[in-house]
Amino acid sequence: MKYSWNVACEVMRLAPPLQGAFREAINEFIFAGFSIPKGWKLYWSANSTHRNPEYFPEPEKFDPTRFEGNGPAPYSYVPFGGGPRMCPGKEYARLEILVFMHNVVKRFSWEKLLPDEKIIVDPMPIPAKGLPVRLLPHNA
Repeated sequence: MKYSWNVACEVMRLAPPLQGAFREAINEFIFAGFSIPKGWKLYWSANSTHRNPEYFPEPEKFDPTRFEGNGPAPYSYVPFGGGPRMCPGKEYARLEILVFMHNVVKRFSWEKLLPDEKIIVDPMPIPAKGLPVRLLPHNA
């Protein structure tokens, strides 16, 4: 199931379940030439982090092999947040994702009914028409 999890991780890299979060600067610092005063509220974006070409070459390309070996650098891939505020349901979500993927792949083939369906972000990325699919059971 390692490769299945790599596929799920790459999907969450391209469409993270967590869009970002607000934090408060606990010290004054300089970022990209900008002075950030202590106490300022900052917003970090998981989507921007996951598409940084410094950590993910060809960031728009779907490539599950990015997660082989040691995987991405710490805090460059954060679909469940990171550090002390990491989602406590991360491992449960992992289990649910893998069980779902296993059952769908083993039991069905499928086809998208709207092959060029657009993705809208409001605030989470979702298919504009709900992603209708046709499930075809495998013959036993």
